[in-house]
Amino acid sequence: MRPLDGITVVSLEHAIAAPFATRQLADLGARVIKIERPVTGDFARHYDSRVKGLASHFVWTNRSKESLALDVKHPIADAAVKRLIAGADVLVQNLAPGSAERLGLSYDALKASNPQLIVCNISGYGEDGPDRDRKAYDLLVQAEAGFLSITGTDDTPSKAGCSIADIAAGMYAYSSILAALIQRGKTGEGCSIDVSMLEAMVEWMGYPMYYAYEGATPPARNGGSHATIYPYGPFAAGDGQVVMLGLQNEREWKAFCEKVLLNPDLMADPRFASNAQRAENKVDLRDIILTAFSDLSGAAVIERLDQAGIANARMNDMAGVWNHPQLRARDRWVEVDSSEGPLRALLPPGRTDAFTPRMDPVPDIGEHSREILEELGLTAKDIAELEQQGAI
Repeated sequence: MRPLDGITVVSLEHAIAAPFATRQLADLGARVIKIERPVTGDFARHYDSRVKGLASHFVWTNRSKESLALDVKHPIADAAVKRLIAGADVLVQNLAPGSAERLGLSYDALKASNPQLIVCNISGYGEDGPDRDRKAYDLLVQAEAGFLSITGTDDTPSKAGCSIADIAAGMYAYSSILAALIQRGKTGEGCSIDVSMLEAMVEWMGYPMYYAYEGATPPARNGGSHATIYPYGPFAAGDGQVVMLGLQNEREWKAFCEKVLLNPDLMADPRFASNAQRAENKVDLRDIILTAFSDLSGAAVIERLDQAGIANARMNDMAGVWNHPQLRARDRWVEVDSSEGPLRALLPPGRTDAFTPRMDPVPDIGEHSREILEELGLTAKDIAELEQQGAI
Protein backbone atom coordinates (compact mmCIF):
# COMPACT_ATOMS: atom_id res chain seq x y z
CA MET A 1 0.00 0.00 0.00
CA ARG A 2 1.34 3.42 -0.99
CA PRO A 3 0.62 6.59 1.02
CA LEU A 4 -1.62 8.15 -1.65
CA ASP A 5 -3.40 5.04 -2.90
CA GLY A 6 -7.06 6.00 -3.41
CA ILE A 7 -6.31 9.70 -3.95
CA THR A 8 -7.33 11.11 -7.35
CA VAL A 9 -5.56 14.16 -8.77
CA VAL A 10 -6.85 16.01 -11.83
CA SER A 11 -4.30 18.32 -13.42
CA LEU A 12 -4.59 20.94 -16.14
CA GLU A 13 -0.86 21.24 -16.54
CA HIS A 14 1.94 21.95 -18.93
CA ALA A 15 5.69 22.60 -18.93
CA ILE A 16 7.49 21.70 -15.67
CA ALA A 17 6.26 23.08 -12.35
CA ALA A 18 2.81 21.45 -12.16
CA PRO A 19 3.82 18.21 -13.94
CA PHE A 20 6.77 17.80 -11.55
CA ALA A 21 4.48 18.25 -8.54
CA THR A 22 1.86 15.79 -9.78
CA ARG A 23 4.41 13.19 -10.88
CA GLN A 24 5.64 13.06 -7.30
CA LEU A 25 2.08 12.58 -6.09
CA ALA A 26 1.85 9.69 -8.58
CA ASP A 27 5.11 8.28 -7.18
CA LEU A 28 3.28 7.95 -3.85
CA GLY A 29 0.36 6.11 -5.43
CA ALA A 30 -2.07 8.86 -6.42
CA ARG A 31 -4.10 8.42 -9.58
CA VAL A 32 -3.10 11.45 -11.68
CA ILE A 33 -5.31 12.32 -14.64
CA LYS A 34 -3.50 14.79 -16.88
CA ILE A 35 -5.80 16.84 -19.12
CA GLU A 36 -4.04 17.85 -22.34
CA ARG A 37 -4.91 19.65 -25.54
CA PRO A 38 -6.07 17.25 -28.27
CA VAL A 39 -3.44 16.39 -30.92
CA THR A 40 -0.62 18.58 -29.58
CA GLY A 41 -0.90 17.84 -25.86
CA ASP A 42 1.37 19.40 -23.25
CA PHE A 43 3.78 21.61 -25.19
CA ALA A 44 6.66 20.13 -23.19
CA ARG A 45 6.15 16.99 -25.31
CA HIS A 46 7.80 18.91 -28.15
CA TYR A 47 10.76 20.58 -26.43
CA ASP A 48 13.13 17.99 -27.94
CA SER A 49 13.23 14.33 -28.99
CA ARG A 50 16.28 13.12 -27.06
CA VAL A 51 14.73 10.09 -25.33
CA LYS A 52 14.11 7.64 -28.17
CA GLY A 53 12.08 10.33 -29.90
CA LEU A 54 10.35 11.56 -26.74
CA ALA A 55 11.07 14.87 -24.99
CA SER A 56 13.48 14.82 -22.07
CA HIS A 57 11.45 17.18 -19.86
CA PHE A 58 8.24 15.28 -20.54
CA VAL A 59 9.66 11.84 -19.78
CA TRP A 60 11.10 13.15 -16.52
CA THR A 61 7.91 14.75 -15.18
CA ASN A 62 5.04 12.63 -16.52
CA ARG A 63 5.45 8.95 -15.77
CA SER A 64 2.67 7.09 -13.95
CA LYS A 65 -0.09 9.41 -15.24
CA GLU A 66 -3.21 8.92 -17.33
CA SER A 67 -3.54 11.26 -20.31
CA LEU A 68 -6.99 12.64 -21.13
CA ALA A 69 -6.90 14.65 -24.36
CA LEU A 70 -9.79 17.06 -24.14
CA ASP A 71 -10.79 20.51 -25.36
CA VAL A 72 -12.11 21.81 -22.07
CA LYS A 73 -13.99 24.63 -23.84
CA HIS A 74 -16.27 22.17 -25.65
CA PRO A 75 -19.72 21.92 -23.94
CA ILE A 76 -19.68 18.13 -23.60
CA ALA A 77 -16.04 18.18 -22.52
CA ASP A 78 -16.68 20.94 -20.00
CA ALA A 79 -19.42 18.88 -18.36
CA ALA A 80 -17.10 15.85 -18.28
CA VAL A 81 -14.31 17.85 -16.64
CA LYS A 82 -16.67 19.18 -13.98
CA ARG A 83 -17.89 15.64 -13.31
CA LEU A 84 -14.30 14.40 -13.09
CA ILE A 85 -13.32 17.13 -10.62
CA ALA A 86 -16.45 16.51 -8.55
CA GLY A 87 -15.05 13.07 -7.71
CA ALA A 88 -11.43 14.15 -7.30
CA ASP A 89 -9.40 14.90 -4.19
CA VAL A 90 -7.01 17.42 -5.74
CA LEU A 91 -7.08 19.79 -8.71
CA VAL A 92 -3.76 21.21 -9.90
CA GLN A 93 -3.45 23.83 -12.61
CA ASN A 94 -0.75 26.08 -14.02
CA LEU A 95 -2.70 27.61 -16.88
CA ALA A 96 -2.21 31.23 -17.90
CA PRO A 97 -3.35 33.72 -15.22
CA GLY A 98 -7.13 33.98 -15.14
CA SER A 99 -7.75 30.91 -17.32
CA ALA A 100 -9.01 28.67 -14.52
CA GLU A 101 -11.50 31.32 -13.40
CA ARG A 102 -12.82 31.78 -16.95
CA LEU A 103 -13.30 28.00 -17.23
CA GLY A 104 -15.19 27.91 -13.93
CA LEU A 105 -12.39 25.93 -12.28
CA SER A 106 -11.51 28.23 -9.40
CA TYR A 107 -11.71 26.95 -5.84
CA ASP A 108 -14.67 29.25 -5.11
CA ALA A 109 -16.57 27.88 -8.11
CA LEU A 110 -15.90 24.23 -7.22
CA LYS A 111 -16.01 23.99 -3.44
CA ALA A 112 -19.80 23.94 -3.19
CA SER A 113 -20.05 20.73 -5.20
CA ASN A 114 -16.94 19.19 -3.64
CA PRO A 115 -16.15 20.74 -0.23
CA GLN A 116 -13.26 18.33 0.32
CA LEU A 117 -11.50 19.39 -2.88
CA ILE A 118 -7.96 20.76 -2.64
CA VAL A 119 -7.19 23.21 -5.46
CA CYS A 120 -3.54 24.08 -6.10
CA ASN A 121 -2.83 26.99 -8.45
CA ILE A 122 0.76 27.42 -9.67
CA SER A 123 1.70 30.67 -11.36
CA GLY A 124 4.67 32.92 -11.90
CA TYR A 125 3.82 35.65 -9.44
CA GLY A 126 0.74 34.57 -7.50
CA GLU A 127 -2.98 35.19 -7.74
CA ASP A 128 -2.88 38.90 -6.84
CA GLY A 129 -0.50 41.84 -6.76
CA PRO A 130 0.70 44.04 -9.63
CA ASP A 131 2.55 41.21 -11.40
CA ARG A 132 -0.21 38.58 -11.31
CA ASP A 133 -0.80 38.72 -15.09
CA ARG A 134 2.83 38.71 -16.18
CA LYS A 135 4.13 35.75 -18.15
CA ALA A 136 6.71 33.85 -16.17
CA TYR A 137 9.25 31.47 -17.65
CA ASP A 138 11.93 29.81 -15.57
CA LEU A 139 14.80 32.06 -16.68
CA LEU A 140 12.73 35.20 -16.13
CA VAL A 141 11.85 34.18 -12.57
CA GLN A 142 15.51 33.33 -11.86
CA ALA A 143 16.29 36.91 -12.88
CA GLU A 144 13.45 38.46 -10.85
CA ALA A 145 14.44 36.48 -7.74
CA GLY A 146 18.04 37.71 -7.89
CA PHE A 147 19.48 34.29 -8.68
CA LEU A 148 21.35 35.50 -11.76
CA SER A 149 22.94 38.32 -9.76
CA ILE A 150 24.89 35.84 -7.63
CA THR A 151 25.43 33.05 -10.19
CA GLY A 152 28.10 33.01 -12.89
CA THR A 153 31.30 35.00 -13.14
CA ASP A 154 32.18 38.68 -12.75
CA ASP A 155 31.63 39.15 -16.47
CA THR A 156 28.70 36.81 -17.09
CA PRO A 157 25.57 36.38 -14.98
CA SER A 158 24.41 32.79 -15.55
CA LYS A 159 21.20 30.86 -15.13
CA ALA A 160 21.09 27.45 -13.50
CA GLY A 161 21.58 24.60 -15.95
CA CYS A 162 18.19 23.10 -15.08
CA SER A 163 14.78 24.69 -14.51
CA ILE A 164 15.39 25.61 -10.90
CA ALA A 165 12.48 28.07 -10.50
CA ASP A 166 10.03 25.53 -11.95
CA ILE A 167 11.49 22.83 -9.73
CA ALA A 168 11.21 25.02 -6.63
CA ALA A 169 7.57 25.82 -7.39
CA GLY A 170 6.83 22.16 -8.10
CA MET A 171 8.37 21.08 -4.80
CA TYR A 172 6.35 23.63 -2.80
CA ALA A 173 3.17 22.64 -4.64
CA TYR A 174 3.88 18.98 -3.86
CA SER A 175 4.59 19.58 -0.16
CA SER A 176 1.66 21.99 0.19
CA ILE A 177 -0.73 19.42 -1.29
CA LEU A 178 0.55 16.75 1.09
CA ALA A 179 0.06 19.14 4.00
CA ALA A 180 -3.45 19.97 2.77
CA LEU A 181 -4.34 16.27 2.59
CA ILE A 182 -3.19 15.84 6.20
CA GLN A 183 -5.18 18.92 7.23
CA ARG A 184 -8.27 17.64 5.41
CA GLY A 185 -7.96 14.42 7.37
CA LYS A 186 -8.39 16.50 10.54
CA THR A 187 -11.06 18.98 9.40
CA GLY A 188 -12.82 17.19 6.55
CA GLU A 189 -12.49 20.32 4.43
CA GLY A 190 -10.51 21.11 1.32
CA CYS A 191 -8.68 24.36 0.65
CA SER A 192 -7.07 26.58 -1.96
CA ILE A 193 -3.28 26.68 -2.40
CA ASP A 194 -1.56 29.54 -4.23
CA VAL A 195 2.04 28.71 -5.24
CA SER A 196 4.16 31.43 -6.82
CA MET A 197 7.34 30.60 -8.73
CA LEU A 198 8.81 33.91 -7.57
CA GLU A 199 8.12 33.20 -3.90
CA ALA A 200 9.45 29.65 -4.16
CA MET A 201 12.67 30.91 -5.75
CA VAL A 202 13.07 33.81 -3.29
CA GLU A 203 12.75 31.32 -0.41
CA TRP A 204 15.72 29.44 -1.85
CA MET A 205 17.60 32.76 -1.99
CA GLY A 206 17.45 33.16 1.79
CA TYR A 207 21.20 32.99 2.42
CA PRO A 208 22.32 35.61 -0.13
CA MET A 209 19.45 37.88 0.88
CA TYR A 210 20.41 37.82 4.55
CA TYR A 211 24.08 38.15 3.59
CA ALA A 212 23.06 41.43 1.93
CA TYR A 213 20.77 42.45 4.82
CA GLU A 214 19.86 46.13 5.07
CA GLY A 215 21.91 47.14 2.06
CA ALA A 216 25.09 45.20 2.83
CA THR A 217 27.27 44.10 -0.11
CA PRO A 218 25.73 40.99 -1.73
CA PRO A 219 27.74 37.85 -2.53
CA ALA A 220 29.90 38.21 -5.62
CA ARG A 221 29.54 35.92 -8.61
CA ASN A 222 32.32 33.38 -8.25
CA GLY A 223 31.65 30.76 -10.91
CA GLY A 224 32.07 27.33 -9.32
CA SER A 225 33.82 28.74 -6.24
CA HIS A 226 32.35 29.75 -2.90
CA ALA A 227 31.72 33.45 -2.33
CA THR A 228 33.33 33.59 1.13
CA ILE A 229 35.27 30.33 1.76
CA TYR A 230 38.60 29.43 0.15
CA PRO A 231 39.81 27.03 -1.10
CA TYR A 232 36.35 25.84 -2.09
CA GLY A 233 35.53 25.05 -5.70
CA PRO A 234 37.03 23.60 -8.90
CA PHE A 235 40.73 22.89 -9.39
CA ALA A 236 42.31 21.25 -12.44
CA ALA A 237 44.68 18.32 -12.07
CA GLY A 238 47.59 17.64 -14.42
CA ASP A 239 45.52 15.38 -16.67
CA GLY A 240 42.87 18.05 -17.17
CA GLN A 241 40.32 16.46 -14.86
CA VAL A 242 38.59 19.04 -12.66
CA VAL A 243 38.26 18.19 -8.98
CA MET A 244 35.88 20.01 -6.65
CA LEU A 245 37.08 20.39 -3.09
CA GLY A 246 36.05 22.37 -0.03
CA LEU A 247 37.65 23.30 3.29
CA GLN A 248 35.52 24.40 6.22
CA ASN A 249 37.89 24.97 9.14
CA GLU A 250 41.51 25.30 10.32
CA ARG A 251 41.84 21.60 11.10
CA GLU A 252 41.06 20.81 7.46
CA TRP A 253 43.47 23.54 6.27
CA LYS A 254 46.25 21.87 8.27
CA ALA A 255 45.45 18.45 6.79
CA PHE A 256 45.25 19.97 3.30
CA CYS A 257 48.74 21.50 3.62
CA GLU A 258 50.33 18.39 5.11
CA LYS A 259 48.65 15.54 3.23
CA VAL A 260 47.43 17.00 -0.05
CA LEU A 261 49.85 19.79 -0.96
CA LEU A 262 52.70 18.08 0.94
CA ASN A 263 53.74 21.55 2.05
CA PRO A 264 53.31 21.90 5.83
CA ASP A 265 55.33 25.14 5.82
CA LEU A 266 52.37 26.81 4.13
CA MET A 267 50.53 26.84 7.46
CA ALA A 268 52.98 29.45 8.72
CA ASP A 269 52.41 31.76 5.76
CA PRO A 270 50.60 34.86 7.13
CA ARG A 271 48.70 35.28 3.85
CA PHE A 272 46.77 32.10 4.62
CA ALA A 273 46.49 32.22 8.42
CA SER A 274 42.67 32.23 8.42
CA ASN A 275 39.82 31.69 6.02
CA ALA A 276 39.35 35.43 5.62
CA GLN A 277 43.01 35.85 4.67
CA ARG A 278 42.93 32.85 2.35
CA ALA A 279 39.91 34.34 0.59
CA GLU A 280 41.62 37.73 0.37
CA ASN A 281 44.75 36.15 -1.14
CA LYS A 282 43.03 33.46 -3.15
CA VAL A 283 44.86 34.29 -6.41
CA ASP A 284 48.21 33.46 -4.81
CA LEU A 285 46.82 30.38 -3.07
CA ARG A 286 45.17 29.15 -6.25
CA ASP A 287 48.51 29.29 -8.07
CA ILE A 288 50.13 27.24 -5.29
CA ILE A 289 47.37 24.62 -5.39
CA LEU A 290 47.38 24.30 -9.19
CA THR A 291 51.17 23.95 -9.20
CA ALA A 292 50.94 21.16 -6.62
CA PHE A 293 48.22 19.41 -8.67
CA SER A 294 49.99 19.83 -12.03
CA ASP A 295 51.96 16.59 -11.72
CA LEU A 296 48.98 14.58 -10.47
CA SER A 297 46.03 12.95 -12.18
CA GLY A 298 42.55 13.77 -11.02
CA ALA A 299 42.30 10.31 -9.45
CA ALA A 300 45.54 10.92 -7.50
CA VAL A 301 44.28 14.27 -6.22
CA ILE A 302 41.04 12.68 -5.04
CA GLU A 303 43.00 9.89 -3.34
CA ARG A 304 45.06 12.45 -1.40
CA LEU A 305 41.96 14.43 -0.47
CA ASP A 306 40.21 11.29 0.77
CA GLN A 307 43.23 10.33 2.87
CA ALA A 308 43.26 13.82 4.37
CA GLY A 309 39.55 13.77 5.11
CA ILE A 310 38.89 16.70 2.78
CA ALA A 311 35.48 16.83 1.12
CA ASN A 312 35.72 16.47 -2.65
CA ALA A 313 33.77 15.53 -5.74
CA ARG A 314 34.31 14.58 -9.35
CA MET A 315 33.14 17.04 -11.99
CA ASN A 316 30.76 14.60 -13.63
CA ASP A 317 29.12 15.12 -16.98
CA MET A 318 25.72 13.55 -17.70
CA ALA A 319 27.30 10.26 -18.77
CA GLY A 320 29.12 10.18 -15.45
CA VAL A 321 25.86 10.65 -13.55
CA TRP A 322 24.04 7.94 -15.55
CA ASN A 323 26.88 5.59 -14.60
CA HIS A 324 27.52 6.86 -11.06
CA PRO A 325 28.78 3.94 -8.97
CA GLN A 326 26.95 5.11 -5.85
CA LEU A 327 23.58 5.16 -7.59
CA ARG A 328 24.29 1.77 -9.11
CA ALA A 329 25.38 0.29 -5.78
CA ARG A 330 22.16 1.49 -4.13
CA ASP A 331 19.98 0.05 -6.94
CA ARG A 332 18.44 3.46 -7.69
CA TRP A 333 17.78 2.79 -11.38
CA VAL A 334 14.69 1.01 -12.68
CA GLU A 335 12.87 0.92 -16.01
CA VAL A 336 9.57 2.56 -16.91
CA ASP A 337 7.64 1.79 -20.07
CA SER A 338 6.73 4.21 -22.86
CA SER A 339 5.47 4.14 -26.42
CA GLU A 340 9.10 3.90 -27.49
CA GLY A 341 9.95 1.01 -25.19
CA PRO A 342 11.52 0.79 -21.74
CA LEU A 343 13.39 3.81 -20.37
CA ARG A 344 15.75 4.09 -17.41
CA ALA A 345 14.40 6.13 -14.52
CA LEU A 346 15.69 7.12 -11.11
CA LEU A 347 13.66 5.97 -8.12
CA PRO A 348 12.33 8.94 -6.11
CA PRO A 349 14.68 10.24 -3.39
CA GLY A 350 13.77 9.13 0.10
CA ARG A 351 14.24 5.37 0.04
CA THR A 352 11.79 3.67 2.37
CA ASP A 353 10.92 0.13 3.40
CA ALA A 354 7.25 1.12 3.91
CA PHE A 355 6.20 0.96 0.24
CA THR A 356 7.46 0.70 -3.32
CA PRO A 357 7.15 3.90 -5.37
CA ARG A 358 4.87 3.79 -8.37
CA MET A 359 6.94 3.69 -11.58
CA ASP A 360 4.37 3.30 -14.38
CA PRO A 361 4.63 4.22 -18.08
CA VAL A 362 4.96 7.66 -19.65
CA PRO A 363 1.59 8.17 -21.41
CA ASP A 364 0.93 9.06 -25.03
CA ILE A 365 -1.40 11.99 -25.79
CA GLY A 366 -4.95 10.91 -25.01
CA GLU A 367 -3.93 7.33 -24.30
CA HIS A 368 -6.60 7.01 -21.60
CA SER A 369 -9.25 9.40 -22.98
CA ARG A 370 -11.90 6.87 -23.98
CA GLU A 371 -11.49 4.82 -20.81
CA ILE A 372 -11.83 7.89 -18.55
CA LEU A 373 -14.79 9.34 -20.46
CA GLU A 374 -16.63 6.02 -20.30
CA GLU A 375 -15.89 5.91 -16.58
CA LEU A 376 -17.55 9.34 -16.29
CA GLY A 377 -20.68 8.00 -17.96
CA LEU A 378 -20.31 9.45 -21.44
CA THR A 379 -22.06 7.41 -24.08
CA ALA A 380 -20.50 6.07 -27.25
CA LYS A 381 -22.47 8.78 -29.10
CA ASP A 382 -21.00 11.53 -26.88
CA ILE A 383 -17.47 10.24 -27.40
CA ALA A 384 -18.00 9.93 -31.15
CA GLU A 385 -19.23 13.53 -31.26
CA LEU A 386 -16.16 14.71 -29.38
CA GLU A 387 -13.94 12.79 -31.79
CA GLN A 388 -15.70 14.19 -34.86
CA GLN A 389 -15.31 17.74 -33.60
CA GLY A 390 -11.64 17.29 -32.66
CA ALA A 391 -12.36 17.80 -28.95
CA ILE A 392 -10.48 14.65 -27.89
